Amino acid sequence: MRYRTLGRTGIQVSPYALGAMNFGAMFDTGHDASTRIIHKALDAGVNLIDTADVYSRGESEEIVGKAIQDRRDAVVLATKFANPMGEEPGRRGASRRWIMTAVEDSLRRLRTDHIDLYQYHRPDTETDMEETLSALSDLVRSGKVRVIGTSKQPAIDIVEAQWISERRGLERFRCEQPPYSILDRGAERDVLPAVQRYGMGAIVWSPLAQGLLTGRVRKGRQSALTRSGPYFAHLSDERRIDAVEQLIPIAEEAGISLTHMAMAFAIAHRGVTAAILGPRTMEQLDDLLAGAEVVLSDDVLDRIDMIVPPGTDVGRLQMVYDPPALTEPHLRRRPTGERTAA
Repeated sequence: MRYRTLGRTGIQVSPYALGAMNFGAMFDTGHDASTRIIHKALDAGVNLIDTADVYSRGESEEIVGKAIQDRRDAVVLATKFANPMGEEPGRRGASRRWIMTAVEDSLRRLRTDHIDLYQYHRPDTETDMEETLSALSDLVRSGKVRVIGTSKQPAIDIVEAQWISERRGLERFRCEQPPYSILDRGAERDVLPAVQRYGMGAIVWSPLAQGLLTGRVRKGRQSALTRSGPYFAHLSDERRIDAVEQLIPIAEEAGISLTHMAMAFAIAHRGVTAAILGPRTMEQLDDLLAGAEVVLSDDVLDRIDMIVPPGTDVGRLQMVYDPPALTEPHLRRRPTGERTAA
């Protein structure tokens, strides 16, 4: 497997990253099965493993830590903080108080003395960015963290964080983790250009659009995907399914599977360092790894552009982050008395 540099950090990572969200009780992938998947991925040359404290409430980190303890030096280990780790209000977010607790908890579960990439999982609008960067800088200087990154950050927040780091002499975010797939290309409009502008890496998640780009969901047929709940409502979005129906013939004419085309598309973007694989079974991992050598021609990429234009999303991926400007009506609506032009 070829390797790429994570931004300007000098850290070499595989274009495929093994995502550990499915490991543990959250998606019912047991410890033994998860461990076998991890070892198979490492044997295939995948050296970047991405997890988070919130995945199965720490169980995913425990599985990863145990599985790699004898191969730690060969792994670029990434985890995240900020999502709720309990009902108490202090066990979440990006305050110094929580970061210092969260990192120790993750280090213990991962059975390591350092984290290669520590990522701010989602924006915390209640905490000043300088507070967060100051705490993370101390972790880097102490040796507990090698580099820091973000996930789901809007482009404006990426830029602001870079400015704060420069003005205050703090460590800067070296990587962003946005959603990106053939169906979800919004990151091409501003997030990926911002990442490239500041020499950051990009580890993209959901390159298969939460399973839609496996071709297992077809128009007029009962879904073969069993996931349910608000996070997966997009699996029944007719706009996305219609786009999949148009993409399948392109993959067939290219002589590849839709899954392999989707993965090859994700890592073909100049701003993308790696795409996250999220297998729940060994069979899924084997299929994903089988497409590692697939290269999409300009003709195939042009045809994809005709179906989903660059910088656009088809429908909506429910797991994306929506900033307060979108979720809070009072932030985008003037008081009633100020809405008239006369």
